[in-house]
Amino acid sequence: MNDPGLDEPIQETSKDVEQERKDEMDFKKEDEQAFLNPSRWWFASTAFPLLAGTFGPMASAFSVCALVENWRVIVPHGPGGNEAHGYNVKDPGWLIAINTISLVFALGANLALLLNMARRLSFSIAQPITIIGWFISSILLIALVVTATYSLKLPGQDRALTQAFYYAIIASGLYFIIAALMCITVYGAFKGHYPKEFKLTMSQRTLMLQTISFMVYMLLGALVFYHVEGWQYLDAVYFTNYTLLTVGIGDYAPQTHTGRALLFPYAIGGIVILGLVVGSIRSLVLERGKKKLGRRIMEKKREALIRKLQKKHDERPKLHPITSKEKADELGMTERERRKFEFELVRQIQDNANSRQKWNALFVSGSAWLVLWLVGAVVFWKAEHAQEWSYFGALYFAYTSLLTIGFGDYKNFSNSGKPAFVFWSLLAVPTLTIVISNMGDTVVKGIRDLTDYLGEFTVLPGENSTKARTKQLISNVTSKFGKDQAKEDMMEEPPGALGEKEGNDNTGGQKHGALTSATDRFANDMEKEELSAAKTAEDRGDEIGKDRHAYHYQLIREFRNVMKHLDENPPRRYTYEEWAWYLKLMGENEDSHSSHRKAPLKVQNPDEDGAQVDMQQGSTDDKEEKERQWSWLGNRSPLMGEVGEAAWVLERLSVRLEKELKGEHEARVEERRRLGESKRRREEGEGKVVCGGSSSGSSNTLDQQRSA
Repeated sequence: MNDPGLDEPIQETSKDVEQERKDEMDFKKEDEQAFLNPSRWWFASTAFPLLAGTFGPMASAFSVCALVENWRVIVPHGPGGNEAHGYNVKDPGWLIAINTISLVFALGANLALLLNMARRLSFSIAQPITIIGWFISSILLIALVVTATYSLKLPGQDRALTQAFYYAIIASGLYFIIAALMCITVYGAFKGHYPKEFKLTMSQRTLMLQTISFMVYMLLGALVFYHVEGWQYLDAVYFTNYTLLTVGIGDYAPQTHTGRALLFPYAIGGIVILGLVVGSIRSLVLERGKKKLGRRIMEKKREALIRKLQKKHDERPKLHPITSKEKADELGMTERERRKFEFELVRQIQDNANSRQKWNALFVSGSAWLVLWLVGAVVFWKAEHAQEWSYFGALYFAYTSLLTIGFGDYKNFSNSGKPAFVFWSLLAVPTLTIVISNMGDTVVKGIRDLTDYLGEFTVLPGENSTKARTKQLISNVTSKFGKDQAKEDMMEEPPGALGEKEGNDNTGGQKHGALTSATDRFANDMEKEELSAAKTAEDRGDEIGKDRHAYHYQLIREFRNVMKHLDENPPRRYTYEEWAWYLKLMGENEDSHSSHRKAPLKVQNPDEDGAQVDMQQGSTDDKEEKERQWSWLGNRSPLMGEVGEAAWVLERLSVRLEKELKGEHEARVEERRRLGESKRRREEGEGKVVCGGSSSGSSNTLDQQRSA
């Protein structure tokens, strides 16, 4: 018998269960994809669009500079005559028209890219507009530059090209480069290496707006000082550039009280906008880029270590799960000890990859800084040949400008040197910021640690004795990649029921503010509720109910503890005992081999064209009804993804707790339904008995009347 009204709730519950399973599988797949995606496609999907979004507005600003002034001057004769103070030669009308058309196409391309990043215009529509617009702008400017160089020559040797001409050269080169980069981005998207959309953070999405704001602010400021001080407009651009970048060369300075008064708010506002731009670039390079490339380095080291272990006869069996007591006796270790061996190998890989990634980042950024210094010196040396600069003098000028010292003893006077300095300085300052940030993780940290050691040996003694500090120093120097320290950390106890780890900056979760406090209070109330329910179940002799509520209490308690680990600095790294405890709460047992597998040597991304899933991954059945197998050294390891350890544990604990509470709620609903059904049947039975008794009494009365 089917009860009316029950089919719909059952279907909804079934859909909820299916969706829950799907969400869990998607979360696990997302971790794997983050681990498998090659770094080169991260460049194409994220870095290249951000470079285009940064340099596109810059190129358009240079196009404006190329349009506002004439491209040719006549150098005056006599002492002191130079190209910076020449007589303007009016440009032909067709040159101005083509220059304007080029700027219109560039602005349209920038607008399309901006709308695409803001998700107001689809990828398939915005990218053709962006790429074609920039290519057309580049080709038109190149044609104008070539024409101005060879076809518009003036008679005599007193001809010179203005700053506007050189700004056009820089703009045309930038347009062509960023259009080519976006072609690579579109190719990767249509090949299916990543979605046809920009998955950018908020700071990355606003980078283009910040760059536009800075360039507009610089150009409008130049317009103000052009009117107030009576300078040439492009000289005013040169002035606002080295003012906002805090170089302060000093060859142009406000001479009027109005100009000096306007400088006060203008400089502060520009430095704030510049800080926003540099912060967004730093977020791109130091956060997303560092994390993504660090994972690729870690994967390479993982593969190398597995190959090395496979070549060793005594170490190779440790990569396989121990499935029997005979195999455990043969290896001389249990499955839990083997898993701990894998875990410690992963920690060594993490330490090695982290150290290498930091030094690689410093090498790349330092090399970029060095190239900017040396190449910039060559450009200024050639541009200022009229001043008879030596290459060493140009090196000196580039160095003092690159470090924003700006003594002012060397100055750019040529029309080619000033635009080159504007473009070069806009590259140099963010690069210097990145170099300093990378030095903070490597060189500066080493100097700080050395200073602390020297201080403890001399005037600032610490808690440990000099002898103990000496032993620790020798141990740290002789140990390879912090291996001894990792072993020492492994002796600490896990949190929660096994004890809370000390020594970290336990300020995690403070960044979440009111949300963390509210979550903590809610979890505290749930803890009390589950403890009360466990005691009630114990009082009525329900051992199963008591264990279930005690398990819920442990989940909620550990959820609160892990919440405190979020946003710790440095990030929380759990020991193997801690991980074993958390995995046990999630339903996995490190002592059992049922969910363990051999670490795969090479993992391919099944979403890539032509990629075949490796045999180890293919032999693992990931269907919903079977247990998911993984290895600490494999791509499914929680230590191999981009998600932090505390965030990973918190997510899994929340999923487990949600599943448990949902199951308990469904059990209660089912129990109430059974009780209601039983009560209804009992009432129906009692009604039948009453009706039956009444019929029997009436029949007896009728028989008596007939007999009388």
